[in-house]
Amino acid sequence: MNSIEFSLLDRTTSNSVISTTSNDLSNWSRLSSLWPLLYGTSCCFIEFASLIGSRFDFDRYGLVPRSSPRQADLILTAGTVTMKMAPSLVRLYEQMPEPKYVIAMGACTITGGMFSTDSYSTVRGVDKLIPVDVYLPGCPPKPEAVIDAITKLRKKISREIYEERIRLQQENRSFTFTTNHKFRVVGSTDTGNYDQGLLYQPPSMSEIPPETETFFKYKSSVSSPEVVN
Repeated sequence: MNSIEFSLLDRTTSNSVISTTSNDLSNWSRLSSLWPLLYGTSCCFIEFASLIGSRFDFDRYGLVPRSSPRQADLILTAGTVTMKMAPSLVRLYEQMPEPKYVIAMGACTITGGMFSTDSYSTVRGVDKLIPVDVYLPGCPPKPEAVIDAITKLRKKISREIYEERIRLQQENRSFTFTTNHKFRVVGSTDTGNYDQGLLYQPPSMSEIPPETETFFKYKSSVSSPEVVN
């Protein structure tokens, strides 16, 4: 049996028989076989890749990475999420079967990180797009911290009620993501013609500022030095 304790587990019987409830049995089976969808976009994902090796061996927790959201019940976002990637992330989350869980890994995923102040295209926190179960701060977090986050998520799963989880997730699906911008639609600059002569066309004197033109006249009046053998 898994070492995670259950609140409703009855251990008063003999060692060969364990009585429990269907809810606890469902929680135990889900926490023992989390199938993550790895959504890595930046350097934080390199630290998570260390868990695949033999030193940390995250397979011992029953984690099986999946490449399809329809086969995953955990999505791990690691790295910066931009405005252009936001619809794709929400679509991946919506395609996951319920109940599903989210771990936000790294400062860039949680708050935007170093891009949270002067970036026009970075999402300031992935929780503005999808509900997050476990926040894992760090830049980047260590592999040991990732294991600790997975352990905390397993403990959370062991205490939850399945029907309540489904109800809360259905309520959280009624959000929308909007952002204000100052972009405007312009005409296409692609004419379909390639004129190589434009690359070597010298600028006209009317396009040169007056102070620059005076500088050029002064440089032309000064004789260039000659090399004496």
